[in-house]
Amino acid sequence: MSNLWIKCLVPLLLIAFLQEGIAQPASSGRGTSKPNIIFFLTDDQRWDALGAAGNTIIQTPHLDKLARAGILFQNAYVTTSICCVSRASLLTGQYEAYHNIHDFSTDFTQDALSQTYPVLLKKAGYRIASVGKFGVGKNPPHAMYDFWVDTEEGGKGQPDYIITGDDGNPIHDTDTLNNAIQKFLSNYGNTGKPFCLSVSFKAPHEQDGHPPKYIIQPAYRDYYKDITIPEPVTADPKYWEQLPDFFRTDTNFARARWQGLLGTPSLFQENVKNYYRLITGVDDVVGNTMKKLRELGLDKNTIIIFMGDNGMFLGEHGMEGKWYGYEESIRVPLLIYDPNMPDKIRQYKASQMALNIDIAPTILAMAGVQAPKQMQGLNLMDLALNKLPERNEFFYQHYFLGSPRIPKVEGVVTKEFKYMNYIEHNYEELYDVKHDPHETANLADDPQYKSQLSALRKRYRSMQKIYGVSAEKRAKAKTVF
Repeated sequence: MSNLWIKCLVPLLLIAFLQEGIAQPASSGRGTSKPNIIFFLTDDQRWDALGAAGNTIIQTPHLDKLARAGILFQNAYVTTSICCVSRASLLTGQYEAYHNIHDFSTDFTQDALSQTYPVLLKKAGYRIASVGKFGVGKNPPHAMYDFWVDTEEGGKGQPDYIITGDDGNPIHDTDTLNNAIQKFLSNYGNTGKPFCLSVSFKAPHEQDGHPPKYIIQPAYRDYYKDITIPEPVTADPKYWEQLPDFFRTDTNFARARWQGLLGTPSLFQENVKNYYRLITGVDDVVGNTMKKLRELGLDKNTIIIFMGDNGMFLGEHGMEGKWYGYEESIRVPLLIYDPNMPDKIRQYKASQMALNIDIAPTILAMAGVQAPKQMQGLNLMDLALNKLPERNEFFYQHYFLGSPRIPKVEGVVTKEFKYMNYIEHNYEELYDVKHDPHETANLADDPQYKSQLSALRKRYRSMQKIYGVSAEKRAKAKTVF
């Protein structure tokens, strides 16, 4: 080979090498292929019911591993703490006033359904699957999905924990979902098309009753048996007694469900332990899913998102349930694991405020799909990368049923303060959540906080005009669940 030929060839090889490097950077194992996306959603899992969040009792090793390797959002919230509304917000990226799901009976319109993240992904070439509780309306849109396992039995709203399996034997909801995930991945994982699998557990939702119960898988009955669960700070009766008269009634759903546990420490212990046992069962499903992805060679190109649809009182303020604007009710776990995420946000405990309305635009962005303009959430990856300004506040709303069963509430949540207004009674709450994280002292009548109250009232009225639901529509949100 002549020296002239070598001189000509070397630059060409160098250019080719550089072009190849640009097309497939060394830090990314994905290249130009679309990622697979799995979104796990639990029911009623509060933010601190996760080992990675600092809970030293609960056992969630698989989720903790994903949280440590990816992004753990430490301040994730829902804009409405009830299943049907929150799930509609997750699917549409919208506040309640915009997606118009106010109860358990109303279905999405066809137009609204076409703008949910799974359907938009399907239009973009994804296979879409839904496993578990859809949670919106009475007529779930199974025909629009490539794979569908519905545990609600015709949209009845809340699946049973124990159902009859394909073999005629009883099976727990968590095991049903585990089997469905394995089947989907085996049949659709390597078809050459990217997929988005949305998994919705019943766990750790209570089996409604007075007192509520948690129906666990037998394999988990011995978990936590030798551990004593500490009582919440605000389980002290004085915190229930300081609430207003309209709220402090036995008709209040959250109080009625707690009544059966009052004064019975053993019931409280068993109740919380079973709640934890259900979450550990979910964690094992996540572990099984990760194992299957590795076996199929899909683990390097599959994004995992995990979130709770709302929180849960476990005795705080003398209540069992959610709905109201306290941290235990509205704050949820949220983690994102992307095997190809930039190193700068890998192993990141994000302090930025994240919301359930952020899930849809985030998933679409991950798939390279433009989010519709009507989506009100943010791309959480851009937020973590500081490509977007931090959110300083959000509007909270809950209208279902109303007083005396569940008094309706609206408010504004900021990083330092929380303002809530029980709109049927014009009763205000103001909490300094930075210095009073358990929300023990309502500062609305404290003259030292007059300026903060005034500023938040003003902000509340402004946001209410944008995000609030009209009184006419609120009055219709009375369907019994």
